[in-house]
Amino acid sequence: MTIVLPPDSLPREGDFLAAGKGDTLLRWSSADKKYGVCTPGFLSVSSQVSIWKAIRAAILTVSDKGSRGERIDTAGPELERLIAAQGAVVEDKKIVPDEKEEIACTVRSWCDEGYDLVLTTGGTGLSLRDVTPEALLGIAEKVVPGFGEMMRSKTLEFTERAFLTRSVAVICKNTLVIAFPGSQRGARQCFEAIVPALRHGIETLAGWDSECGGNSHGH
Repeated sequence: MTIVLPPDSLPREGDFLAAGKGDTLLRWSSADKKYGVCTPGFLSVSSQVSIWKAIRAAILTVSDKGSRGERIDTAGPELERLIAAQGAVVEDKKIVPDEKEEIACTVRSWCDEGYDLVLTTGGTGLSLRDVTPEALLGIAEKVVPGFGEMMRSKTLEFTERAFLTRSVAVICKNTLVIAFPGSQRGARQCFEAIVPALRHGIETLAGWDSECGGNSHGH
């Protein structure tokens, strides 16, 4: 397959080539001078493709039992799998107890390191130990209410208790931080609710939206 790119849209190390909305995803290696397949799919002769910058991401699982090794984390790995299709590369992940200061300190340190996206899972319910939203709001420079609103709205299709989740999204430094429920299914359903706008939001925050829109075609 030959991919024809405009001269001003040549890939850089680690960039992704996305067909459609990321249904097929390839990643460029300067060393090999070729694309490797990240998300397999089909490309027609006239497929329109875009170059995506890699999203630097980190995932924080918030769980008392998980931090003590008493529970296997399934939501964190599920989120890592899901964001890969958006051109994200998880560079760090951690499990911490439901302690407000520890959550805030970990997320703030990742924001200081310049991650584009931080996802947290767990601690968004109503129990006394659920403090993830408070931790994130405490370090927020901006709140992005639409993410939580969309999660609750869309997941009402699956459970009438969806409005009980306190999932939030905030901006700290230039990092988008989004809190998800602690269950694998809840995290997946909430991610699917917000994914249509996720990459665009990150690109806008990072100032990439004017750089990454170049289209090309596969032949």
